[in-house]
Amino acid sequence: MPRPSVEVERREQILLAACQVMAEVGLRSLRVGDVAKRAGTSHGTVHYYFDTKRELVHEAFAFNFRRSLDRRRPILDAAGDPLSRLRAFVDSYLPGDDPETVLAWRVWIELWNEALREPGLRELNERVYGEWRRVVAGILRDGQHRGQFREGDAVDTANVLIGMIDGLAIQVLLGSRDMTGERMRVTCEAFLRGLEA
Repeated sequence: MPRPSVEVERREQILLAACQVMAEVGLRSLRVGDVAKRAGTSHGTVHYYFDTKRELVHEAFAFNFRRSLDRRRPILDAAGDPLSRLRAFVDSYLPGDDPETVLAWRVWIELWNEALREPGLRELNERVYGEWRRVVAGILRDGQHRGQFREGDAVDTANVLIGMIDGLAIQVLLGSRDMTGERMRVTCEAFLRGLEA
């Protein structure tokens, strides 16, 4: 298998650094110099790959989405039954002890916050959520076809599930005393049991 080019690796290194800085200080406080420092490169190198801070930020959000999906690819591609795949998929989104998942959630929250003011980010959010809906609805349809899930509109159910996960995860990340990571897990499991045929 051919080795990825140094340019591809460097670009991804910068995007990961942008996500890390964004998760720590927020998008509004993100500076290109801080991203360069985190990536172990120069300010000029960052601008070699990304003409503007805006381009860097947009690409970092898209990178965060691709990484999230790639990390779940083994679950999505597994030959197991749809109910087990959906449980594993939901479980992989719980913001617990996995630093990568927590980082991804913090970046999502920054995207949503900024998308309120920037149409380009709203469009990116629309594309990302379109993909999530397709993935989750596909698992649900497969489960309905196999008789594991009750009948109903798979896209509507996917929207409810995704919305529930997002809302609960925000509460967990904010340190809610009422919505802990374990309570989120129990709530999601109860929802999934309710989908069973």
